[in-house]
Amino acid sequence: MDYTILWLVALVLFIIIEIGTMGLTTIWFGGGALVAVIASALGAPITFQVVIFLVVSLVLLYFTRPIAVKYFNKDRIKTNAESLVGRQAIVTSEIDNLQGIGQVTVGGLEWSARTSDDSVTLAVGNVVNIVAINGVKLIVEERKEEN
Repeated sequence: MDYTILWLVALVLFIIIEIGTMGLTTIWFGGGALVAVIASALGAPITFQVVIFLVVSLVLLYFTRPIAVKYFNKDRIKTNAESLVGRQAIVTSEIDNLQGIGQVTVGGLEWSARTSDDSVTLAVGNVVNIVAINGVKLIVEERKEEN
């Protein structure tokens, strides 16, 4: 039996799924199906076709996916919260981790805030750097003055 049509259908399905998801999920299997189409057209046995499909798909997945994800995600827009890391904020309510209090304003919005060091308290009016986000709280550090 000639499996070329079966592999072509699989290839088309993988491409359609990839176009629908745009998540680099099935394109690797499309590459494997393409090689299996060629193997089938050359008259290779079905066992070889399946093995070559699996090997090529896994090799593509393992070696090229990290590069492709890095390349395609380089222009990814950060979410609102992610975009706050690295920005400066102003303390609007004293930050004291031991008492579990503190707020900052950044970009015109109020956020709960904690310091990265429990022994540090920050007074109202201090300018701080946002270093991380933990749940719905910004983790801040006192801004270091540059000379």
